[in-house]
Amino acid sequence: MLTIVGLSGSLRRDSFNTALLYAAVECMPSDATLDVATLEGIPLYHGDEEAAHGIPDAVAALKDRIAAADALLLATPEYNSGMPGVFKNAIDWLSRPPEDQPRVLHGRPVALMGATPGGGGTGLAQAAWLPVFRGLKMRPWFGGRLQVGGAGNLFDDGALTDDATAKRLAEFMAGFVDFVRG
Repeated sequence: MLTIVGLSGSLRRDSFNTALLYAAVECMPSDATLDVATLEGIPLYHGDEEAAHGIPDAVAALKDRIAAADALLLATPEYNSGMPGVFKNAIDWLSRPPEDQPRVLHGRPVALMGATPGGGGTGLAQAAWLPVFRGLKMRPWFGGRLQVGGAGNLFDDGALTDDATAKRLAEFMAGFVDFVRG
């Protein structure tokens, strides 16, 4: 069974991106699973704290989940035309210490999707992630794009209610699974 860790880049309890990941769980191909993770418990990166106390437990647990999976899916919000600072902070923690990057990130298949209340989707945030993937030697999937704009009209109490978006999501997940299988 192929396993993908889906990481939501939002801290909000009613996050559209977390809801999008849970909707993706429901439309995964039958031979693949999506393990949804959040940024809960990940502190701000601080090199002095890392030197004094090591990797925080929440970061170590997330690193282990990703290392055990076949791929990583980032559900990114878009804040001020870019990636959220808290999300980039989590990836910065995941890259520490540098000698652990091959286990967690190097060569890791990764895909991006995102939902936002605005009409533009999350295209600018998704583009901002590409240099990060390159720097971490990840293997991004460019075969599909999922940018969900107007998310406030597509979800009801955390459930995706728009059939067209659900269809796009299912196609996106099937394409990413195919890419991971290579």
